[in-house]
Amino acid sequence: MTALAAFERYPLLFGHSPVHPLTRLTEHLGGAEVWAKREDVNSPLAFGGNKTRKLEYLVADALATGADTLVSIGGVQSNHTRQVAAAATRAGLKAVLVQERWVDRDDGEYAEVGNLQLSRMLGAGIRTNDAAFGIGYKRGWEEAIADVERAGGRPYAIPAGASDHRLGGLGFANWIFELEEQERELGVFFDTVVVCSVTGSTQAGMIAGAALSGKDRRILGVDASAKPEQTRAQVARIASDTAKLIGVKRALGVSDVELDERYHAGTYGVPGESTMEAMRTFARTEGVITDPVYEGKSAAALIDLVARHEIEPGSKVLYAHLGGQPALSAYRELPF
Repeated sequence: MTALAAFERYPLLFGHSPVHPLTRLTEHLGGAEVWAKREDVNSPLAFGGNKTRKLEYLVADALATGADTLVSIGGVQSNHTRQVAAAATRAGLKAVLVQERWVDRDDGEYAEVGNLQLSRMLGAGIRTNDAAFGIGYKRGWEEAIADVERAGGRPYAIPAGASDHRLGGLGFANWIFELEEQERELGVFFDTVVVCSVTGSTQAGMIAGAALSGKDRRILGVDASAKPEQTRAQVARIASDTAKLIGVKRALGVSDVELDERYHAGTYGVPGESTMEAMRTFARTEGVITDPVYEGKSAAALIDLVARHEIEPGSKVLYAHLGGQPALSAYRELPF
């Protein structure tokens, strides 16, 4: 039993997300043994994803504080805001979503399909604006919160990615202990976890959870923000705050954050050729679908690092698949 058990959770997941070997990909790469843990199939709600795991803690807190409306923010094709809309529906709450222009695309279809279409189907109130990508606090989000209050509602503020929030790291701190249960059942230990990092609390939670566990496990973040200094600083801060919250005995800082900057392709939300090739490789070796914004970039890192033996051949490496596939319809021009 850890201090994590003291925090209330509102059930949004099926249970443990599945872990399985990627045997054909492992054979194709000829190096470390590669497995995946599948947050993309972790929930019955609107295709799930890594934010749904975080929202179990935030929704429980929202209900405890008497909130009636979840107010969050993301890009037009935000996986996070779609998951907020679904979690609100499941908990009997309203959702107001601020959708910003995080990716510079002018085609009208981009803002009508994929995640945004699903959020509308889920009944969320949608606000759009032209603010650019950024992981910090935004005026449009603050205005939406104030508008809910003025209308007599009780808003609960959820930042981008459910990350920069007091409870934002708990979901993936607990993920470490869930993984340890699965490792005992499977008779395997994953010395390296590869995970995409943008708003930061997924990797930060893993770092805090691993510190609490005490097992020697590498948490290798792959930057997809193309603003790695900001992401690294936010991961470090969230990891530190989460560690204190769950009773880690030592202080965590930037030195605990490993963030690989080589695979973001230069711009948030735009895939490079290595992203595209990784998406094709995952699909054509394992039948696993990834997206061009997040998982394609962490998949590119995994493939390259294993193939070039930067992750050593004797390693057992776990790819954390965080979801994101609903955005694919907004990128129909991609050459597969």
